[in-house]
Amino acid sequence: MISLKLIETNFDEFNKKLIAKNVKNDVLSTLLEAYDELKKDRLELENLQNLQNKKSKEFGEIMRQKGDAGELKKELAINKSKIQTQSEIVKDAEIKLDKIASCVPNIIDDDVPFGADENENVCIKKILQPPVFDFKPKEHFELGEKLGWLDFERGVKLSGSRFTAIKGMGAKLNLAIINYMIDFNQSRGFELVNLPFLVKDEILFGTGQLPKFKDDLYKVDNDELSLYLIPTSEVTATNFYNGEILSEDELPVKFTSYSHCFRKEAGSAGKDTRGMIRQHQFEKVELVSITKPEDSDKMFDEMVSCASDLLKSLGLAHRQMMLCSGDLGFSAAKTIDLEVWLPGQNTYREISSISNCRDFQARRAKIRYKDKNGKNRLVNTLNGSSLAVGRTLVAIMENYQQKDGSIKIPKVLEEYL
Repeated sequence: MISLKLIETNFDEFNKKLIAKNVKNDVLSTLLEAYDELKKDRLELENLQNLQNKKSKEFGEIMRQKGDAGELKKELAINKSKIQTQSEIVKDAEIKLDKIASCVPNIIDDDVPFGADENENVCIKKILQPPVFDFKPKEHFELGEKLGWLDFERGVKLSGSRFTAIKGMGAKLNLAIINYMIDFNQSRGFELVNLPFLVKDEILFGTGQLPKFKDDLYKVDNDELSLYLIPTSEVTATNFYNGEILSEDELPVKFTSYSHCFRKEAGSAGKDTRGMIRQHQFEKVELVSITKPEDSDKMFDEMVSCASDLLKSLGLAHRQMMLCSGDLGFSAAKTIDLEVWLPGQNTYREISSISNCRDFQARRAKIRYKDKNGKNRLVNTLNGSSLAVGRTLVAIMENYQQKDGSIKIPKVLEEYL
């Protein structure tokens, strides 16, 4: 959640940054109006409460002197009724403000380039050279079906479109990738956590998926249970300390977590209909960090390096892309995407997304730490894919394919097989 006090003091700057994120220019005005209305209502309540306190003291003094307090008693009763009414008005104003604020995205960092969409993202650098083939490279779905690694037809039979069955050597390689990623991240100081795949709605609110992106989520709802399937383990790892106050010595927290991820991909109809680039169920190994505000930039660079070095260790050419304002996610203040080269498609495709959310998620999830002076402060949260497992499998298949249709195995994965 954005800071309402900062909006009040920096309205023009915040408005400019939110418009750059494709937010309608009247959204912030509506938010500020609701904020001003709440302040006015709270002030009225405080005045009534102060008056009640003053009159109560007068009433007590008259009673001690055994005077006539009949009229004052009536005034106190009337004012008490006004306080109850005004308290309800304040409560309604708070609900109204929270409802508006919960759907307003995070503002962008100052160094994020302004742009409308992904076409205006900026390439920071390229790592490794794409392989050169003396034959026309195939796409992963051609290779996978021929080798018996991927079965799209039976995936659809079991669950519908955008589900894939992985079997045989493909399934073994998939597990090898997961275990290698976990070991790699642990070597960089990220603690492995194994967390639930089903969560409460307040947990998804904490990381920003609810209420705005409810239509992209899968929900398990019956008489005994009302939980959502996670779209990424960013949700559970970031919310691990939901509602808690950490000590400064506990920071930074660095987690890595493997999970299945579930997304309806409601806004991607017609995109990547073949293969396993865009699925309703997929696997990821995630990186999540919780830091002090002054350390979050350094942690962001560390996480980008971790994911990029992981790709480099697999021998996969990729590039780092700074997302422009219009392509940033709801909770992100800044994001660098890693895009891996896929020779079958003859293009780079996203395989990791590292985001700094500043204190946006911490404010929603109420995650704080107590500094050396004993003051409670909001943490900064960061998250990133390390990597999308299915897309890593796709990248290995396409980049390591041989002329006869077989797939070489990257050296670092051999011991995991």
